[in-house]
Parts: sequence; C-alpha cells; structure tokens
Amino acid sequence: MSDVINNPNNAHRNTTENRSSKLGPATWVAAAFIGPGTVTACTLAGANFGYTLLWALLFSVLACMALQEMAARLGVVTQKGLSENIADQIQKPGLRYAAFALIAVAIFIGNSAYEGGNIAGAVLGIQGIWPDVDLPWPMVIGAIAAPVIALGQNRTITWVMTALVILMSVAFVGTFVMVDVDMGAFFKGFEPTVPEGALLTVVALIGTTVVPYNLFLHATAAKDQWKDNDSPVTALSQARKDIVISIGIGGLISMAIIGTAAAAFFQQQIEIQNAADMATQLTPLFGDKAKYLMALGLFAAGVSSAITAPLAARYAIVGMWPKAPKMFCESVAFVVLFSGLGLSLSGYKPITIIWFAQIANGILLPLMALFLLSLMNNSTLLGRFKNSFWHNAAGVVVVLVTLVLSTKSLMAAFS
Repeated sequence: MSDVINNPNNAHRNTTENRSSKLGPATWVAAAFIGPGTVTACTLAGANFGYTLLWALLFSVLACMALQEMAARLGVVTQKGLSENIADQIQKPGLRYAAFALIAVAIFIGNSAYEGGNIAGAVLGIQGIWPDVDLPWPMVIGAIAAPVIALGQNRTITWVMTALVILMSVAFVGTFVMVDVDMGAFFKGFEPTVPEGALLTVVALIGTTVVPYNLFLHATAAKDQWKDNDSPVTALSQARKDIVISIGIGGLISMAIIGTAAAAFFQQQIEIQNAADMATQLTPLFGDKAKYLMALGLFAAGVSSAITAPLAARYAIVGMWPKAPKMFCESVAFVVLFSGLGLSLSGYKPITIIWFAQIANGILLPLMALFLLSLMNNSTLLGRFKNSFWHNAAGVVVVLVTLVLSTKSLMAAFS
C-alpha cells in the first residue's frame, strides 16, 4: 500500500508484489487507527467515563467495517480510486470544481489536524524517552518526515514503526487480561448512554477509528491488490475477510485500552498529560519499564503517521485532478506537513492537539461518507455490485449518527 501512497500519479503500476503479500489493505487501515489518537482517545474515555463508552467504540468499529467494505468494493469493481470515481461521475464542470474544492478543504482540514496530532504523539513519545532533553521536538519530527515524503520511500520505516505499534497494542491486551477488570461493568458499557460531558469523547472515538482519508486509500489499495483478478466475487470475498479480521482486531485492541484505562484511572482523580501518565495502565504487566514501551509506541505511531498522512492527502486530492501540475502534486503533502507542524508548535499541550484531531475527523466523516454512498448506488458504475438495502441502511445509520453527534458537538463548542 505504501507504493500507492508514494506514487499518486502512477496508480496503475505493476502490483504483483502487493498481490503476493499476505497483508491485505485493511491491515493498513487498522494500523492507521491504532496510533497516538486511538491510544489517547481511548485512554481518556476510560479514565473519565470508565466503561460506559464502549458502545461508542463498538459502533465506530462496525461503521469502519461498513464504510471500508464499500470503499474496497468500489476499488475492486471499478479499478479506480474513490477520488477518481467522484471526478468521473460529475460531468458538469461547475459541480466538479465545487466537489473538488469541498473534498480538498475537508481533506486538508482533517489531515492537517490529524498531522498535528501525529507530530504531537511522536513528541509525547520522545519526551517520555528523553524527558530531560530540551529540544524543539516538533521540528525534529518534521525534519525526519520531510525527506521521506520528498523521496517517497517510506516502506521500510512504515514496517518498522508498525511493528513497534503492534508491540504496544499487544501490551494493552496482555495488561487487560492481567488487571482486575470489572467484567459486569465492562459488558454494561455496550449499552448506549452518553454521560454528562461525554459527547466530544464519543465524537473523538468515532473520529479516531473511522478516519476519512482511509476511505480514499482503501479504494485504491484494494484496486491494486486485486487488479488482474478475473473474479470480482472472489476478490470481494477476500477483501471482506481482510476487513473483518484486521479491523476487528484493531477494535479489540481499542477496547482493551479503554478497559485498562478504566481500571487504572477511573475515579482516581489523575490528570493525564503525557506518555508517562498514560503508561500507568501498563504497569501491572511491565512495571517501571511500561513508560518506555508507551513512549516508544507513541513515537513510532506518530512518526509513521506523520509520513503517511500528508502522502495520503496528496493522493486523495490529485485523484480528483489527474492533470494537475507536478509542482502542485508535490506541494499538497508538504502543505499538510507544515500545517500540522504549525499546530504542534502552537503552544497547546500534545494531548489537546491529538484530542482535537480526532474530533475534527469525526466532524468531517459524514461528508466523506455521503460522497461514498452516492457512488455505491450508481448502477451504471457498479452493476450488480452496487449497494444492497442493508448496505445503504448501514451507511445511512453511520451518516445520521455522526451528523447528529457532530452537529451537537459544534453547537456545544460555539455556545
């Protein structure tokens, strides 16, 4: 999938290596949401509200599966990405430019906020490793990400960083098994309820799980993974299995984080400000070494996402404008990188920036989902593979729930 991100103007390149890989596109989608945002959002959800928001996380995981299945199906059947399909289906130039502007603004805002959270997450991690070293860490992270983005060779670093994030994720699951989790309260958390003050947390849990730019990436990655497959039915069966397994595991890890945070922090009056604070939930398994594991995981997740998020934004936008000047194509990723860098240097606490990024993603999600749903009901485009009644029902529920939550959170913010 990194080849897809690195070469947005060469989406139809030979993908034999991708097809032979045991890792499906949904693996990367899951890896994308198990990052600084998820660790922070789930930790704060468990610390502030105990197990009561587990239902929101379950909804987020199911919503992610539903939307990513549509994105994968679109890519496999049409052999085009999401943004390419949007551009092809809008014939009137005025409407096409309006759609392009709307998607570009949404992707730019969402990815810039997400990039700020990525850099802030990496800073949280590196400060946990070297707490006494006073350096402009956001600039250091930017200096690491910029040349990799420019060269477009992020395969190796992505694999290394993903391995470290997986290690941290396994640590949460292991700790969940060890700590004294109130299983009665845990399962009761799947009953929908929104405690006072929890609305933004619900939006953040959705925003950290259903990442809008992953819809663009998954469509293209699925297209390349099953590019020359003679049977769309077989390809879609494989894609759906990939989605259920990969995203399902990601969801279980997120639930484990909420569970360990609830057991460690809920009703303890502990203010969480840094990686060391969040690492407290891992001490039953790792003792004093927990803070280093948490710090290393946050750093890895932050750096890898700080590289892929700008490249993903570039792909999503360039897909809408395939004849864009090369200079424009190259500048998109760096605009997102530097916008995120500016946000991380704004003086806000890293935890606050990461939190804001997840809320921004949750608010932008309904817009991206509506574009996807409109394509998935096009009989000319998809034929017998268009959305069924149940696909549409799931999509409409996701859009309505996220739209209501986003509207309420915005009204609360402005009031």
